[in-house]
Amino acid sequence: MTASPFFVGLDAGGTQTRWALAALDGVAQAQGAVAGLSGLMMHSDSGRAGLAQTLGALAAAVAQGLPSGAAVAGVVAGITGLAAEQHPVLCAMVGAAFGLPANAVVSISDIELACHAAFAPGAGYVLYAGTGSVAAFVDASGQLQRAGGRGPIIDDAGGGFWIAREALRHVWRLEDAEPGAWQRSALAGALFEAVGGAGWGVTRQWVYGATRGEMGTLALAVAGAASAVPSDPAAKAILVQAGHELARLGQALLTRYGDRPIALAGRVFELDPIIEATLRDALPRGIPVQRAPLHAHQTAARLAAERFTP
Repeated sequence: MTASPFFVGLDAGGTQTRWALAALDGVAQAQGAVAGLSGLMMHSDSGRAGLAQTLGALAAAVAQGLPSGAAVAGVVAGITGLAAEQHPVLCAMVGAAFGLPANAVVSISDIELACHAAFAPGAGYVLYAGTGSVAAFVDASGQLQRAGGRGPIIDDAGGGFWIAREALRHVWRLEDAEPGAWQRSALAGALFEAVGGAGWGVTRQWVYGATRGEMGTLALAVAGAASAVPSDPAAKAILVQAGHELARLGQALLTRYGDRPIALAGRVFELDPIIEATLRDALPRGIPVQRAPLHAHQTAARLAAERFTP
C-alpha cells in the first residue's frame, strides 16, 4: 500500500523561515521554523551557500514531522526578496533539498502568499508594513496586483525603515540649526541610545553599516519616544504620517479595483495604536479593516496540497 503524500508550505523571510507540513486535506500536521532565507541570498556565492545550508536544515526538520514511510510530494514557498528570474533556480534548490524535481515546487512572493492567507482571490487587499511597505491584491483571475513595495531608496513610506529615516533626519536637521538641541529631545535620546552614542560619527557608522532590517529596528525607538510621558511631539508626528502613507497605499488599490476589505499585516502596526487609528481615519468610511494572524506557512501547505495532490 502506497503511503499518502504530504505537502510542505514555507513562509520565508530574512529573520526566519516558518514551515508547515500538511496531508491531503491541506490541514497542517506539523510546523516549525529554521533560519531565514530570501532571494537576496542568491546574489553571492556565500549567500547561495547559506541558502543551501538552510534548505538542508529545513528538509531535516520536516523529515522529523513525517509519518514513517511517508514522503513529501510538493512544496509551495513564499519567499521575500525573490526576483522573477530567480524563481526557477530557487525551485530547483528547494526540490534538491527535498529530493523532488523542480516542477514539484512552486515559489511565489511573500506578499502574494500573505494575500492568499488573508482572502480568497478577488475578495480583499493586504496592506503590509514591516521594514518596508506594500499593498497587494490577488484578483479573481489569480493575478497579483500591487502598490508600493519599491524599496527604501525610492519609497517604502510608512515602513520601519522609513520611520527610522524620518526620525534621524529630524534629529540631525535640528542639530544643524541648533547644535546640542538633541539633549532636550526624547526622540534623539532614544535613537542615540539605540545606535550607541550621541555624536554624528556614531550615527554615521551605525546607519551606513546597518542592514535594511537593522535600520528598521530603530522604529522601536521612535515608538518608545512617542509613547513616553510626556510624548515626544516629533516622534508622534512621524507615526501619524506613517499611518497616512500606509492609507495612501490602501487607497491606491481601492481606487483601481473597488471597495473591498483590507487586512493589515506586519510589525509596524504593533509599534503604536496611533498608526492604525490614523490609517483607519484616512480611508473611506465603510471599508472593513481587520487585523488577524495570517499563518502564511499553513496557507502555503494548503496551497501545495491543492496544487500537487495526484
